[in-house]
Amino acid sequence: MSILVNKNSKIVVQGFTGKEGTFHATQMIEYGTNVIGGVTPGKGGEKHLDRPVFNTVADARKATGCNVSIIFVPPAFAGDAIMEAADAGVELIVCITEGIPVQDMVKAKAYLTAKKSRLIGPNCPGIITPEEAKVGIMPAFVFKKGKIGIVSKSGTLTYEAADQVVKAGLGVSTAIGIGGDPIIGTTTKEAVELFMNDPETEGIIMIGEIGGSLEAEAARWVKANGTKPVVGFIAGQTAPAGRRMGHAGAIIGGKDDTAAAKMQIMRECGITVVDSPAAIGETMAKVLKSSAVVA
Repeated sequence: MSILVNKNSKIVVQGFTGKEGTFHATQMIEYGTNVIGGVTPGKGGEKHLDRPVFNTVADARKATGCNVSIIFVPPAFAGDAIMEAADAGVELIVCITEGIPVQDMVKAKAYLTAKKSRLIGPNCPGIITPEEAKVGIMPAFVFKKGKIGIVSKSGTLTYEAADQVVKAGLGVSTAIGIGGDPIIGTTTKEAVELFMNDPETEGIIMIGEIGGSLEAEAARWVKANGTKPVVGFIAGQTAPAGRRMGHAGAIIGGKDDTAAAKMQIMRECGITVVDSPAAIGETMAKVLKSSAVVA
């Protein structure tokens, strides 16, 4: 079982014929992902990677019934690309692009409120359902099929968590990199909720970082609604206040934005928190075993 994407998802690539779009679309196709075509304005009617190219997402949607779009469009145009996909009715939009102007994302986020599309990202590695579909830029060989859901702000830590989970003999149901920008689509809480509602996901790993309140909101939701064990990690435990660390959203603006404060909130909400990403897999295995004993 999976959430958001699977072997039947019909994926279209925005920025299909560009350097990044070409490289990562090739990787996705080689993994077995159902990439049915792409969009590059002015190149409609051509073929690329043996798949059709369309001028607009609306054209691609009409011709193929695509229900997932992945965006490899330069920052200045990515906000419009998100809105174009939503306007075409694409159910899931995954935006990989980093460095989108905040004002553009404010506009795109507001536009999405009136649409039925779900956005993952921007500035994210995407989504992978192991052995079914890779919609993003992650190193697929790290991921093996299993029953642990991963939601993370960090791409690198998504891969590290997956590796730890696989080494612990568990495997991954779906992994989602939600992105580290100040304004993103799907939040940590929303992703955790999807995993809680997935009958084939038995445990959840939640990876956050300094800045913002997404982890605290997710933790409080887990306390009130959680039915599965959650293991958490917060990156940036030694970060100084007021200094951005990597992601645009990773900046401590108040006392609740620190790693220590977030970790404390998570513990108070019943989440098992680890101090090092190296302990994620073994901790998840222990928590699952103990929860099974209790059950």
